[in-house]
Amino acid sequence: MPLKLYLHPLSSYCQKVLAALYENETPFEPVVVNFGDEASAAAFRKLSPVAKIPVLRDESRDRTIPESSIIIEYLGQHYPGRTALIPADPDLALRTRLADRFFDLYIHDPMQRIVGDRLRPAGKGDPYGVEAAKTALRKAYDIIDADMQGRTWAIGEVFTMADCAAGAPLFFANKLVPFGDSHKHLAAYFERLSQRPAQVRTFREAEPFLKLFPAEPR
Repeated sequence: MPLKLYLHPLSSYCQKVLAALYENETPFEPVVVNFGDEASAAAFRKLSPVAKIPVLRDESRDRTIPESSIIIEYLGQHYPGRTALIPADPDLALRTRLADRFFDLYIHDPMQRIVGDRLRPAGKGDPYGVEAAKTALRKAYDIIDADMQGRTWAIGEVFTMADCAAGAPLFFANKLVPFGDSHKHLAAYFERLSQRPAQVRTFREAEPFLKLFPAEPR
């Protein structure tokens, strides 16, 4: 099989790429990277010196592609499927990339800052940084809630890379700063995402690892 995806099922950025692969039923071999195992981590560092997942390896083209958005763009160029995750229309493509960046920068990033703080040793937390991240999430929720009035998916009526980017970080962010009662349009959008078969599969594969998610501060 020419495509290998180096990942961990609990990683939200890996889930973003998995959603894209499953959406288009693209054949690939998953390679789980265990950073707690030195052999697994060392093998991965040989492939990707920065040691950040996900990474796509395309043996048939002798290419190694990092970064979730770039991986999805690469798949669209060289392994297109039934769903054009980057629309052909230039204006829609630009809106897709903008929405993708929004979810990465304004949902994903503050969510991970809160999670990272919960993983710190006792007494080494950053309460100010956590509150700033929660405030950033609430502002992002407001924007998405307003945008999703009258829309089915992130940029309108077509499912795109932006929706792949939204599922996992919204899942984890909702556990940290719930939005279900306060942002009905966002909540309805997340419910639609959660029922999308590709996203259902991605969430299901992550379930055995959810015990590792720091649901409460230390």
